[in-house]
Amino acid sequence: MSTPETPEEPRSADDGTPAEGAQVSEAEAELAAQRLERERIERRKAERQGPIAAGAKLSGTAAELLAAVRAVESGEKPPATVFEEARPAPRRPAPEPVRRAPVVPDGPAAPAEGTVGAVREVLTRGGAPGTLAAPAAAALGEAAADLLREDPWQLLRVPGVRPEQADGFARALLGGEAGPGDERRGRALTVWLLEQAAPAGHTVLEMAALTEALGRQGVPAPEDAVRDAIAEGDVLVFQDAIGEPVGEDEEQPVRVLVGLERCALAEESLADGLARLINSAPKQDGAAEEWERAAAAAEGSAADLIRAASGHGLVLHTGGEAALAEPAALLAAAHGMGLRAWAATHSPVGRQRFASRVDGPGVATVAGLLSGAEGPGRDPEGALALDVLVVLDAPQLDVETAALLTESLPDGARMALSGDPAVLWSVGPGRVFADLAAARACPQVASRRPDPGPLGELVSGIGVGELLQVEAPDKEVVIVPVRDAGEAVHRTVQLVADSVPRAIGVPAEETQVITPGHGGAVGTRVLNAALKERLNPGPGRFGGFDPGDRVAYSPAPGRTLPGRVTGADGEGLRLDCAGETVVVPRDRVEQSVRHGWALTAHQAVGCRWPAAVVVLPGDAVPALSRPWIYTAFSRADRHLSVVHGVDQALPRAVSEVPAKPRTTRLPVLLAPQLPAEE
Repeated sequence: MSTPETPEEPRSADDGTPAEGAQVSEAEAELAAQRLERERIERRKAERQGPIAAGAKLSGTAAELLAAVRAVESGEKPPATVFEEARPAPRRPAPEPVRRAPVVPDGPAAPAEGTVGAVREVLTRGGAPGTLAAPAAAALGEAAADLLREDPWQLLRVPGVRPEQADGFARALLGGEAGPGDERRGRALTVWLLEQAAPAGHTVLEMAALTEALGRQGVPAPEDAVRDAIAEGDVLVFQDAIGEPVGEDEEQPVRVLVGLERCALAEESLADGLARLINSAPKQDGAAEEWERAAAAAEGSAADLIRAASGHGLVLHTGGEAALAEPAALLAAAHGMGLRAWAATHSPVGRQRFASRVDGPGVATVAGLLSGAEGPGRDPEGALALDVLVVLDAPQLDVETAALLTESLPDGARMALSGDPAVLWSVGPGRVFADLAAARACPQVASRRPDPGPLGELVSGIGVGELLQVEAPDKEVVIVPVRDAGEAVHRTVQLVADSVPRAIGVPAEETQVITPGHGGAVGTRVLNAALKERLNPGPGRFGGFDPGDRVAYSPAPGRTLPGRVTGADGEGLRLDCAGETVVVPRDRVEQSVRHGWALTAHQAVGCRWPAAVVVLPGDAVPALSRPWIYTAFSRADRHLSVVHGVDQALPRAVSEVPAKPRTTRLPVLLAPQLPAEE
């Protein structure tokens, strides 16, 4: 990047369709998708026919853990004696997916007032805030009050509660009985650690990593705590073979993994669904000649994608923003043959952008497609009424959402997963797209269509680990060096409100600020406060918001919808999110709506803006990685300003800090179901 010019100007540098008869909001669609997932997990629980995995020769801790699962699940031994010996048990066959019609979104049922009142009484006695009563009742059910009296550490099941807070609550209720070695505490912390691992992308944790984390929480006997959690059915244990099969007289190396049941069932269901797509020939919905004519009419890797989809149930497609022309060509080819073809995007903004590339209807969000609020609806068997599904932003799929998609596809359908492999992965368990790419389980088409211009050149270099110097004659890429946090905030506001509109011609409402985190001296909270004061000052008369405020609305963890406040009434805060009206109830505004002039890179995934200002203050260094920088820098269409205060940490992060590893089981679950290589 080159030396900046003047401090006042950016400098040249070297980086649909709603369900029939009803209008359903994105928030309601997301709630419906969550409810479908919960129902599916409950159904899979009821279908379980026996213990989890078994079969390899084990000893020590691994054998004891497997014995615990087998004995408790079979009912042969009570939990108190379960660790005395191991009994072999066959691995259960995976049940067939069950299909059903979509559910009309109506939101989760609120806990009864009596239940909330009883929980509030227990919380008050333990010194916990009464505001936790409703979420505790929702998380723990009708018996929440009794459960908290008997096991105060169950408070950890309430989102946002930390171990030290649960410890204080337990001491207030139990007095001297509440110690760090209490088995109830160990079980609750085991579940809590796995719950914390899921949003970070892990579907399971290795036994050693879990016991180490329990030790850091002051649990004196971590392995015993995990055994207790297994015996109580709070978590599941798995053993996966390591390396190639060995001889009969040799012990097969394995790794012992522990996970939450919901993640385990979702990952197993996903493997089953993907194997069904891979192993079954697509429905003969058009002659091979028609597919070949469509491929011949396309160019380059678009033709490769059409040919791959013509004969395979599952195809992976990789590429950047320019490469979206290729899944658009596949969608057009399928429509041209009279097939029921739809595309699904991660966000409404992505839906809006991709819809401009295709003719006619056929683009939905993933949440809207699954809930029935958007898309073609379901057939009489409950499957999606389509022949071809193109999923964009596929790296954002977690295992639970991906499992729902694959289960919802009818037999003989085709699915193409398309996305940029260099962006940040999902905010949720799994690394579906990366696992599939590494497994080489299906055809993969890599786009040969690079993103154009200086921005495209810069981002392409970051993707392969190089921070290139690029020529930016029209100030497409600029750098603004800063010395401290105060200067970073000042320069950011100046760029958005003045310099970029004047020098580049992009108004403030079309410029997005991206920063590594919410907290800190230059986090989203500080930047949003400064930007609101400059761009839309007001008293915040609607729960801290005023009409015209840019906001980030999160209908569910890991989902962010950029929008703008249009007003408020008795129903709640009214937002415009990519042309869709969303009403956020008053009691949910504080927890689900933030100001949105500044976002994190995870919140910005799936969206692009004419201009982006990426802020890298000195305290951001630990958060920087190649995927984070790639994602942040690639959110700009025309212009990128980098407020740069990390010195050489930026090129080091690009070249030396890859994506954080995630522990998953999808490749292991999928491998036995794939055809043997010739």
